[in-house]
Amino acid sequence: MSFLYKYIGPATLEKLFDKPEHFTVKCSLPKNFNDPYELFLTLNFQEDPDALAFYADIVGELPQVLTTCFSRSPAVVPMWAHYAQNLEGFAIEVDEEELSKAFPESNFGDVDYMDAPRKELSERLHQALMTLKPRHVHFLRRAVFSSAYYTKTTCWSYENERRMVVNESEVRYVDGMSLLDVPVGCLKGMIAGPRASVELQEKLRAKAVQIGCKFFQLNIGRSSATPYFISNDGQCYVFDGGRLKLADNSCCKCNEPIDLGINECSWCQITDAHRLDAARRNPYRMLSHYGLLDSYIEGVVAIDREIARKRRESE
Repeated sequence: MSFLYKYIGPATLEKLFDKPEHFTVKCSLPKNFNDPYELFLTLNFQEDPDALAFYADIVGELPQVLTTCFSRSPAVVPMWAHYAQNLEGFAIEVDEEELSKAFPESNFGDVDYMDAPRKELSERLHQALMTLKPRHVHFLRRAVFSSAYYTKTTCWSYENERRMVVNESEVRYVDGMSLLDVPVGCLKGMIAGPRASVELQEKLRAKAVQIGCKFFQLNIGRSSATPYFISNDGQCYVFDGGRLKLADNSCCKCNEPIDLGINECSWCQITDAHRLDAARRNPYRMLSHYGLLDSYIEGVVAIDREIARKRRESE
């Protein structure tokens, strides 16, 4: 079973579920995506003019086909920041197998991340140019389309993207938007962002109960830079690269995943005695007690500025 994740802003919840039997996602043409180099990575455009002219005539301008994008992971913090309104929104978990059954005319593919076109495309181009055989032209066009739609530069690799290239017959158009109505049976989970409002969290919980899917709350922990997920029944889940699964062990107080063999994370093990001892040993507190902290900080800042000035002069 393969799951896909779509990150969504908080204001979109009502539009997402405008009908009880389906949820609706927006499809877009690549020219409207946020990557200005969308569909660019097809060929090494440093080719000789004859080959490039042949390519332009055979391939022409790549067709714009409706596409909707997912991530293979619900734990990509930049995705939460960029597409879920700075972690205030939510994500949905979709079963790809069910999705492909519902839309058999659509195609799915992982996005490959690279900063140079594939050499095979240049080889196919020269093969078609030398033989002038229709089947070689067909192979070239098919390979170029696949490369264009499923390749992006490496700066986007954090998205862990998988795309659904949609058949136009499967969408409906409303006010200039292309909408894909997906049966609710494809929806397997709803995940509230760590900054989602209480109101949004409650709406997501209610919708999950209505649909019969799982609900999770994404959490930003203190012991690791990897987020974790708390289910509606309070259990801790982690993303293992393919799916959300129960954590092997979690803190009995804050529920953050921890190593096996311990009950509490290091933060939850801190006692009042630890805090008191730390305060007594804090040199800044000592300086503040004697009224020397401000002047000390001013002196340190002046030294830092002088060091920076000398560094600039030596460069």
